[in-house]
Amino acid sequence: MYVAKLDRDWLDTPFIMQGFLLEDTEDIDIVSEYCEYVWVDTAPHKASPYSSGVGTATSAPRSRFQPHVDVKEEQRKMVNAFRAARRETKGMLDNIRLGEAINTEQAKETVRECVQSIIRHPDALLWMARIRDEREYTAEHSLNVCILAVAFGKQLGLDEQDLEKLGLCGLLHDVGKMRVPVDILDKPGELTEKEKRMMKAHTVHGRNLLMSTPSIYAGAIDTAYSHHERMDGTGYPRKIPGSGVSFFTRIIAIVDAYDAMTADRCYSRAKTSTEALKIIYEARGTHFDEQLALKFIQTIGLYPPGSLVELYTGEVGIVLESNQTFRHLPRIILLLDEQKNKRAKEKIVDLIQVESGDLPRRFLIKQVWRDGSFGIVLREYQKRGLVLKH
Repeated sequence: MYVAKLDRDWLDTPFIMQGFLLEDTEDIDIVSEYCEYVWVDTAPHKASPYSSGVGTATSAPRSRFQPHVDVKEEQRKMVNAFRAARRETKGMLDNIRLGEAINTEQAKETVRECVQSIIRHPDALLWMARIRDEREYTAEHSLNVCILAVAFGKQLGLDEQDLEKLGLCGLLHDVGKMRVPVDILDKPGELTEKEKRMMKAHTVHGRNLLMSTPSIYAGAIDTAYSHHERMDGTGYPRKIPGSGVSFFTRIIAIVDAYDAMTADRCYSRAKTSTEALKIIYEARGTHFDEQLALKFIQTIGLYPPGSLVELYTGEVGIVLESNQTFRHLPRIILLLDEQKNKRAKEKIVDLIQVESGDLPRRFLIKQVWRDGSFGIVLREYQKRGLVLKH
C-alpha cells in the first residue's frame, strides 16, 4: 500500500519522504508507532530502492568500512585534533584573504585525519561538527563540509584514496569567498543585486585561486567552480546541466546546502536536520542529483549525532550515536526530565531497548529541536564534558 497522507504533520514523524510504500509488516509496525490512521492512495506506485520513507527511518546505505572502535573512545581521541583542525582551517583561510598561497600540505593532512577518524567511527566527528560558532562560519563550514562529504563518501563505498580527494574538495570548495568583501559575507540583511553578483563570483575566485596552486587535485578546482550548478541547468556560474557536473561536485553541492541550512547565520536561524533533509528531498532532480540526494538522506538519518530531541515522555536529550540498523532508535543522553527541569544526573539511554521491549514505546522520539532550545547549547555541554565523559 502507498501511504499518501498521515494523521499528523510529517515533521512530527521520522518519515522524511512525503509519501511512501508499505512493503512488509515491519513497515506497518513502524508507522503504527507514530500514527493512529493514514490515508492510502490506491493508484499503483512503483517501488524504488531509495524512495521508501519507512526505509529511510530504519536503514542506511552499506559502507565498505564498518566502525571498529567505541564512539566514546573516538571522541576522546579526536576532540583536541578536531579543535586543531578548526584552528588550522581558519588560519589557512585568513592567510588566503591576506594574499598568501594555499598551504596544500596542511589541507591534505587535515583531510587525512578526518578520513581516518570517520573510518574508525563516523559519529564522533559528525557530533563535533554540530558544535558551531556563528562568528567563525566560513572556516567551520569548510571543515564541516569536508567531514560530512567524507562520511557520505564512506557510505557510498568510496575507497580511502577517493575519500581523501573528496574531503579535499569539501575543505576547499569555498576558498573563493576569501576574495569577497567581509561586509558582504557577513551582511545581516538582504543583498543588493550588485552584492549578489559579487557573492556569486566566489566560484570564479575559487577556481582561479586553486588553478594557481601547484600540485592541487584537479577535482578540487572543478568543485570550487561548479558546486552551485544545478541538475536542471539553473545554477551558476555557467548554468550547465547536470550531465556536465562531476560526481564529487554533485556530492559537495548536497553537503554544502545541508550544512549551510543547519547553521545559524547572521541573517537566518538554523533549520533542524529533519527540516534541511526535507528541503533537499523536495529539490532532488532539480537542484540536486536525485539518487545522491536520497542516499544522503539515508546516510544522515533521522537523528544525527548532536541532535537535540524530545521524547514522548517529555524528556529532552542529545543524540550521542546513531543506530545503523534502526535509524529511529539512536543512543541518547537525557538532560531534562518530563517537566523540562534539569535532571539531577544525566542518563544515557539506548532507544534500541524499545525494539527489544525493555523500554516502553513512550521513549520514542517525538520531535527534533534547534540547538539552544530549552537552554541546551551543544557547545556548552561539549566544553563541560558532560557528553564526552560517558
